[in-house]
Amino acid sequence: MRIGVVTDSACDLPSELAQQLDVIVVPLDVRLGATPTEEVRVLAPAEFWKLAARTSELPETSAPSPGAFVEAFLACRDAGAEAVICVTISSALSATYEAARSAASAVAADIRVEVVDSRNATMGEGLLVIEAAALARGSLPFGAIVEQVKSAVDRLHVLGTLDTLDNLRRGGRIGTAQALIGAMLQVKPVIEVRDGVVEGESRQRTRSRSLKYLADKVNTAGPLERLAVMHAAAPDVEEFVAMLSPSALEHPLVISFIGPVIGAHTGAGTIGVCYLRA
Repeated sequence: MRIGVVTDSACDLPSELAQQLDVIVVPLDVRLGATPTEEVRVLAPAEFWKLAARTSELPETSAPSPGAFVEAFLACRDAGAEAVICVTISSALSATYEAARSAASAVAADIRVEVVDSRNATMGEGLLVIEAAALARGSLPFGAIVEQVKSAVDRLHVLGTLDTLDNLRRGGRIGTAQALIGAMLQVKPVIEVRDGVVEGESRQRTRSRSLKYLADKVNTAGPLERLAVMHAAAPDVEEFVAMLSPSALEHPLVISFIGPVIGAHTGAGTIGVCYLRA
């Protein structure tokens, strides 16, 4: 049984890997200052961050329309798929999940579609997509693949350290006074995705301490099935990767840019890790 895999651009899956896995990525809309949405949408992540550094306005994002998912699902059908598994950004963070479910209902007469709420973002979602694509190439029945992807959600851990509080402050997610105090103390907050939403995990006094904290989390997590490092044009990402030495890793490390969808809220310089426990 041929199975199609669809996701959205909040997953931060590297484009070359998405092509290799034959995954269709439905883009969220991103607006950045006066730059037309159509131009922002096709920018490579590295080019996006260069543009963001020259633009005073913060990026703004919006969910895809159900129609965009309908096109993706029917493209899978036209390519010979008999069913589609669609993994989306957490339903608690975006209306993307509901758009995908609406589209799945619209094409029910044409192709079976199961939409999985990743309860995650960035490569937390991305690792589930990789898992789905790997399972889709095997011999498991479609229903068993869907259940395995869903069960992997509870084994996922996503953490990141912010280099600046400015995006959170300007986006209205923390108060000006708190952001000012954090900047004065050089606090580098560590965040995590917990129960589908982004929460504060801890506060580290310096950038180096925050990166060591993340590395220690990975290195003491036990055997890992998958591991990803994601960053928003962070100049020290290679130094961070060199700090990682997980006890066991079943699949190769994936390194990815944080794209504009997630980066609109975290800001440039963010470094994150995502791991799927074995």
